[in-house]
Amino acid sequence: MTEPLSENTADVIVVGAGPAGSATAYHLAKSGLDVLLLEKTEFPREKVCGDGLTPRATKQLVAMGIDISEEAGWLRNKGLRIIGGGVRLQLDWPELASFPDYGLVRKRDDFDEQLARNAQKAGARLYERCNVGAPIVDERTGHITGVNAKLGEEKREVTFHAPLVVAADGNSTRLSLAMGLHRREDRPMGVAVRTYFTSPRHKDDYLESWLELWDRRGAEDRLLPGYGWIFGMGDGTSNVGLGVLNTSDSFKELDWREVLKAWCASMPEDWGYTPENMTGPIRGAALPMAFNRQPHYTKGLLLVGDAGGLVNPFNGEGIAYAMESGQIAADVIVQAHARPTPASRELALQRYPQVLKDTYGGYYTLGRAFVKLIGNPKVMKIAAQRGLTHPLLMKFTLKMLANLTDPTGGDAMDRIINGLSKVAPKA
Repeated sequence: MTEPLSENTADVIVVGAGPAGSATAYHLAKSGLDVLLLEKTEFPREKVCGDGLTPRATKQLVAMGIDISEEAGWLRNKGLRIIGGGVRLQLDWPELASFPDYGLVRKRDDFDEQLARNAQKAGARLYERCNVGAPIVDERTGHITGVNAKLGEEKREVTFHAPLVVAADGNSTRLSLAMGLHRREDRPMGVAVRTYFTSPRHKDDYLESWLELWDRRGAEDRLLPGYGWIFGMGDGTSNVGLGVLNTSDSFKELDWREVLKAWCASMPEDWGYTPENMTGPIRGAALPMAFNRQPHYTKGLLLVGDAGGLVNPFNGEGIAYAMESGQIAADVIVQAHARPTPASRELALQRYPQVLKDTYGGYYTLGRAFVKLIGNPKVMKIAAQRGLTHPLLMKFTLKMLANLTDPTGGDAMDRIINGLSKVAPKA
């Protein structure tokens, strides 16, 4: 590993130790680079999430050498149960060469810490309670060369320096904003709200998704653009929440916490989704989708995970793409670091946005079209009622929504999905 020049100087600074930042730091440290990983809170800490991980996310955990056994506290799931249009369909995760055939469940407060400690074990230098403020910018080139921060309980002012900085500071990504990178308003945004209940349904082999989200509180029932989920945590509780899209008129006018309460009240009584069984408050978070902040590399700054709007617009999944983008960013940085001149390093770094577009661009474009469609309640109603009665169509839909295909040598469904992603514009 590269010897640190000083404790405040490194080859790369990673701001934020969520799944994106910790994955980036892990892969960089494994490649021998000196990495500073700066996290504003202290572990363990809570994050708003469904806590359900698809095979796509599972693959990344395996690649990082994390012990995902049940003995280590991970709960496995076999697939997705879809409910809507009066139909209940149980679909197993597809059997693929490229991905495992099981997903996982783990609480985010514990999950994020596991990833951060894993990065530390690989050699990354983790600073907790490190609140990053303004970037340090070279006046001559406009490149970021470090960050100002406040450290610890006493908020001691420190500066950290590195020729490259990775913004893994989530949807709010103050670092990106300070570098002039603003959110694209033409990209969908979602909101997730969730809570936990003590429930007999805590042990469930399937993640459960409700495709029809009804608001039954007014004079007339209203179908909302989003989905509900119920994930058994295996610890006596269920994670119950909603994922909602900003593509409809009802997005801004509704209090989604109240919608969640009303939705839970419509559930069977014996499931226990009642206020007295709630083990914590209802929390909400934004879901930045489909590359809603670009460019993903500029002036020494790379964006990963939610900071770069990498949430899948089809299903609201963010963790898999956070970890994958971290690995992609690390690969590009490692190659750039080995180049002998500033010009050749810059050339290597400019590849990062293109690799992301080649990997996800076409698929996310399809997702944006899908989001527009389901924002129309009439379309959503027909899709739920007709689509769910065709198991083969739903198997295709599961692969499409979860982005689970074999890139080569797959079945006809894989070839159709891969083909559509290839021909869609990579915006």
